[in-house]
Amino acid sequence: MDKMFKRVVRARMRSVTLPPPGPRRPVTQEDIAREVGVSRTLVSFAFRGAPGVSSETRQAILEAARRLGYRQNAAAADLARKRPSAIGLYLLDLRNEVYADIFHGVREALGDAPNRLILSVSPTANSLGRRAIDSLIEARVGIVIAATLLDSDSEIRDLAQTVPVVNVARRVEGIDSVYSDDPAGADTAVRHLVELGHTRIAHLTGPPHEGHQGRRRAYERTMAAAGLPSRVVTADDYTQEAAEKAVRRLLSGSDRPTAVFAHNDELAVGAREAAYSLGLAVPDDLSLVGYDNSRIARLHGVDLTSIDLHALDLGRSAGRVALDRLADPLAHAVDLKSDPRLVVRSSSAPPPLPGGKHQEERP
Repeated sequence: MDKMFKRVVRARMRSVTLPPPGPRRPVTQEDIAREVGVSRTLVSFAFRGAPGVSSETRQAILEAARRLGYRQNAAAADLARKRPSAIGLYLLDLRNEVYADIFHGVREALGDAPNRLILSVSPTANSLGRRAIDSLIEARVGIVIAATLLDSDSEIRDLAQTVPVVNVARRVEGIDSVYSDDPAGADTAVRHLVELGHTRIAHLTGPPHEGHQGRRRAYERTMAAAGLPSRVVTADDYTQEAAEKAVRRLLSGSDRPTAVFAHNDELAVGAREAAYSLGLAVPDDLSLVGYDNSRIARLHGVDLTSIDLHALDLGRSAGRVALDRLADPLAHAVDLKSDPRLVVRSSSAPPPLPGGKHQEERP
């Protein structure tokens, strides 16, 4: 009886078809073609929206794809089209919230477009970001939206020979560029402080890079036009920590400035921390003006006067330019400049009078 039972069990085991070990095989277009009873080529045409497929057949193919759990491989589709449609987005520094605004603007502009958005971020705020850009090229993107490259103009033009580039917040002649008028914004910031009565105005910036000196040069021109001496302080990096260190040295001197115009809001907040660490109050002892009008400038308690470069709008414009460039690779380069705006908050005020008292109003 025992032998008979074992023979029955073995026979039943042979009759059962067990699934192959490991993960389930992904559904392919061939599977969908078999399910619907059409050719694989017709399935491919249906997914690409190509002509030659009736609406009824296309609907049947899409329904079969959903039923079988098919997921289209976008990278493979790009290879089949022989023209990559993915859009790469390079961001210089996620710690600086202006880049988050640019990202949201790009995403809004793409909307329901089928293009994949692939993100790559520079390892540091003062990095050329070559590896981050290379990773986008290796992902076979059709275009790179770059916010913001620190490479030289010639290096960016060389890069554009490999993959189309849309520059954000920087202008490079002959390359699609979406940017704010930095010299005009810096001039407005300095004139605001001069009109408040400040004569000792320092400019806080980071390491110099080609294409990113417009704010510093405009500061120097506006100070000279007002008959005032320039005083540029260069932090080791474009971070709050580096700014705090540099400004602490600046404010510890006997002839400290009464106002600081910073290259961006991140540096301005670092300057604010340095002032408070030395027992100085903003704006009673030190006025501050930043640049970008990022979320940190609008925080309660920070309330930073800043130049608004409209980062969200820059991102939206860059996204639209990228889609247009993919649609028409031979079109002339886009040069889209916007006007920045001064947003006055409580961090800027008239300078203190001799003896430490604060002016209530300019005479």
